[in-house]
Amino acid sequence: MTNEPKIGLVTVLYNSIEVLEDFFQSLVNQSYKNFILYVIDNSPNDDVLNEAIRLSNKFNINSVFINNNANLGVAKGNNQGIEQSLKDNCEYVLLLNNDIEFAQDTIKDLVEYTVKNDVSIIVPKIHYHNTNKIWTAGGHISKLKGTSPHRGELEEDVGQYENIEYVNYAPTCFMMIKKEVFEKVGLMDEKYFVYYDDSDFIYRTNENGYKIVYFPKAVVAHKVSVSTGGSESLFFIYYVTRNRIYFIRKNLPFIYKLISLPYFFLTRMVKYKSYNQEQRKTLIKAIKDSFKL
Repeated sequence: MTNEPKIGLVTVLYNSIEVLEDFFQSLVNQSYKNFILYVIDNSPNDDVLNEAIRLSNKFNINSVFINNNANLGVAKGNNQGIEQSLKDNCEYVLLLNNDIEFAQDTIKDLVEYTVKNDVSIIVPKIHYHNTNKIWTAGGHISKLKGTSPHRGELEEDVGQYENIEYVNYAPTCFMMIKKEVFEKVGLMDEKYFVYYDDSDFIYRTNENGYKIVYFPKAVVAHKVSVSTGGSESLFFIYYVTRNRIYFIRKNLPFIYKLISLPYFFLTRMVKYKSYNQEQRKTLIKAIKDSFKL
């Protein structure tokens, strides 16, 4: 490449020490080298951070470490990394999970297409790890339901999503963003802590006229929910419930609130019946807390 912009890679740690070796191995294998890795550690002790430092030194990766000594949330951690990237004059920020693996030309391919076509936001196709099943091939924001579903989720990948195209949502599991987007749209809303912070950010980018390019030539493998315990954990139930209501109340026009909020509460009634006592308490608390944000 004749133009190799500096990329700030931002990843937030929270426990899950077991995924780091594969993550760092993916980074050291990259054919594109003009990047700085910003590691923000939200873990309760230094074990994960120390392992990240060890691997960074082992693989000679240009890294910056921020130790929060507490779980300040993914949104806050991403903001810390974004702000430092912009201070260091990175032209693009790549938000990426650390529970992922990706091929050696992934970043190069994204950068080449982005530079050539003056793209503001670009995302790859993402598989469930060690499968050929799709986790996301882009997605969309549903104003009627207040959700941001993934396109193709759990489908066997047989080439049905191979077109480069615009999508109006994708998770920030692996998303490269031009610096001007943050200058115009702002950073992540830290009230979310985790979950729906990406939906909120992408909703605001859409409102400001930015488009997301889905680039399926790049494929990432995601070890889903390694650090949060899965979709039935109390952690997941609380934050997804609380934050979905907050997202609807904060962003959606009034007419869509009249549809999406009743729909949400009807679906939670169904969930409530299937939950155990602790899950029910968590659900109710989340609903109450959502109106305090």
